[in-house]
Amino acid sequence: MSDLLASRWATLRKARRPALIPYLTAGYPDRSRSIEALRVLQDAGADILEVGMPFSDPLADGPVIQASTAAALRQGMNVAGMLDLLGEAALETPVVAFGYVNPILQYGVANFLRDARAVGVAGLLVTDVPVGEDVAFDAEVRASGMPLIPLVAPTTSDRRLERMMAEARGFVYLIARLGVTGAPTTVGGGVAHDVARVRRHTDLPVVVGFGIAEPREAAAVARLADGVVVGSAMVRQLDAGVAAMRTFATELRHALDAAVDPL
Repeated sequence: MSDLLASRWATLRKARRPALIPYLTAGYPDRSRSIEALRVLQDAGADILEVGMPFSDPLADGPVIQASTAAALRQGMNVAGMLDLLGEAALETPVVAFGYVNPILQYGVANFLRDARAVGVAGLLVTDVPVGEDVAFDAEVRASGMPLIPLVAPTTSDRRLERMMAEARGFVYLIARLGVTGAPTTVGGGVAHDVARVRRHTDLPVVVGFGIAEPREAAAVARLADGVVVGSAMVRQLDAGVAAMRTFATELRHALDAAVDPL
């Protein structure tokens, strides 16, 4: 685990604080407001920021994030632009770069890892290359010291889960349900079962995402896992303005804190 992520998770666990991990697409709705929104989320209590790298074929994303990606691409946002944006934002909160492998390959894996670390990227999550499927890519990322965050689905077998966790770094991203981002998720016994199953294979923090859209749902996840990822719902709030997004993030923060400390 990178020093930045390791330090953040150690602090969170000591404080018994569930991690709030908002997602935003780099360069959306435009470059200046993207920087403003990331800084606002940091001030509103985000513990880790997930920043999407715009890509023309975002197969894992639902309509809200797809639309934000398309808008960012139309304005010329790309990997280099995202890294430049993060450099200007100068965030103290750890950033996880979220996206697809093709733009990283086009930029150059070694170049990306070097430049990403220089602007505060503390972890990498690649949706279309499962951990362990591209040995050369995994090895290059690991050698750089950049944690490659594994995505675990409800359908991931125990045998595959054991292999994935042997190489896992940073934290584990557990998908709450099958499908693309943004569709509603009901937090219930299935999520609790999946979190417990992952914990049998690793001591890394487990966060849950995909379809967490309301403070009540986020609180329910916080009682089961170490953190909550909120993506499409956060982008929808940003569509209404930075102030609306700030209010929503603050409500999520309060809900997570109350979930583990009702007093």
